[in-house]
Amino acid sequence: MRYLTFALTKGRLAGKTMDMLEKIGITCEEMRDKSSRKLIFVNEELKLKFFLAKGPDVPTYVEYGAADIGVVGKDTILEEGRKLYEVMDLGFGACRMCVCGPESAREVLANNQLIRVATKYPNIAKDYFYNKKHQTVEIIKLNGSIELAPIVGLSEVIVDIVETGSTLKENGLKVLEEVCPLSARMVVNQVSMKMEDERIRGLIRELRTVLDEGVSSAGAGIHA
Repeated sequence: MRYLTFALTKGRLAGKTMDMLEKIGITCEEMRDKSSRKLIFVNEELKLKFFLAKGPDVPTYVEYGAADIGVVGKDTILEEGRKLYEVMDLGFGACRMCVCGPESAREVLANNQLIRVATKYPNIAKDYFYNKKHQTVEIIKLNGSIELAPIVGLSEVIVDIVETGSTLKENGLKVLEEVCPLSARMVVNQVSMKMEDERIRGLIRELRTVLDEGVSSAGAGIHA
């Protein structure tokens, strides 16, 4: 039996993914060791390997077969546009991709005027404005604090991830339009899906059961 390799997004997503995998009996003690300098973690018994990568790199590892399975945010999948199968919404890391700006920008958005849009996600922004809104915009790629752009006059609006909206509020900005909902997704290499169909589908089935149980127990808590 060959090893199945997982590429996990560093940080919160990796932690949440391991919590979920542990519920179906997949553990990797080495990964829990914060002091470890290892790059690859192995569960010999289950023939599984794990490694941590930056979010934007996960779809690349999966497309090229360096990882069979990846866990990454939907925003990264959309932005990177890699050839892979998105097989499952894992239900955590939920947030939204939104168009944000000062209240005054609402009018220029509505009038389809040529505006400047600052974002870390140029492909998502382009797709939204060009293909969904049919609005021509100038997209400015930034890497740091996107909220700064409309405040200093670099752009009229921004396209960014919104979780609570508190940073926007503190800076006099608000959500003007929602682009799409986001959460952590499981992605699979296209060849691995054929070669390891049974193992991967079995894994997906077990994880779905965990998700369904979580939903039903949350529902029971509400009605209790």
